[in-house]
Amino acid sequence: MEFKDYYDILGVKPDASETEIKAAYRKLARKYHPDKNKDAGAEEKFKAANEAQEVLMDAEKRRAYDQLRAGGYRQGEQFRPPPGWHGQGHGSADAGDGDFSDFFESLFGRGAAGQRGQPRPRRGHDVQAQVQIDLQTAFDGGRTRLSMHDPAGGERVLEVKIPAGIQPGQVIRLTGQGQSGAAGGAKGDLLLEVGIREDARFRLDGRNVVHVLPIAPWEAALGATVSVPTLAGTVDLRIPAGSQSGRKLRLKGRGMPGAHPGDQLVELSIRAPVADTSAHRAAYEALRDSFDGYDPRR
Repeated sequence: MEFKDYYDILGVKPDASETEIKAAYRKLARKYHPDKNKDAGAEEKFKAANEAQEVLMDAEKRRAYDQLRAGGYRQGEQFRPPPGWHGQGHGSADAGDGDFSDFFESLFGRGAAGQRGQPRPRRGHDVQAQVQIDLQTAFDGGRTRLSMHDPAGGERVLEVKIPAGIQPGQVIRLTGQGQSGAAGGAKGDLLLEVGIREDARFRLDGRNVVHVLPIAPWEAALGATVSVPTLAGTVDLRIPAGSQSGRKLRLKGRGMPGAHPGDQLVELSIRAPVADTSAHRAAYEALRDSFDGYDPRR
């Protein structure tokens, strides 16, 4: 059989603390859990991480394993337990659950996953879900309610706190709202990926907020001061004379809040009024004659 380097499997150093081991295991468990990752080999990596944390989170098993590993064994090398190795005999030989490798069972016995043949408490799996919020809630922060299907039957309603300035794709962790643990183990967590619904007035560009502002031709040509909506309320914006459609004006710090707040970008869009009366047509004709020779396509 092959030697398993449990530290290498979890990606931690041999002197890693229990907190570091637990964090490394959770990261791998989320990445390779068979319910979430259907790639070839994901389930084996999940089982390997589970076995590694089983040994390294148990002080007695870890101490015995460290003494064995000090003999210079490396991941994937052919291995046979040394004669009379003192790590033998951990657990009960007739209580295996089939979740652990031959390497594990050769060192600790088939029942080593628990003491005196009893299953060891296991933390429940984390559950992943999505929550959709509107842009104003993402800007202001606040609370939203989420209805979740309960595996035990029925629905449960959770109140989720939304931090101000949250971005699409960020994850909110609700501790203890995941799957129940086994043998008295703690519940897993609920990991909520945030989605932000489209807004009629604004769109996100990273932490910046973009707003398209319609303006009249004379406002673009002569300059003007107009009211502009922002997520924090209406502000006055000065449009420079000679502006063209597509020009972007920046409102500093008016984007999404955070350690480095974004800006609001105001994109100008010139809208020409319809010449639906004789007076309006005459006005356009006079404008045309005043700019004789002007070709906007040149």
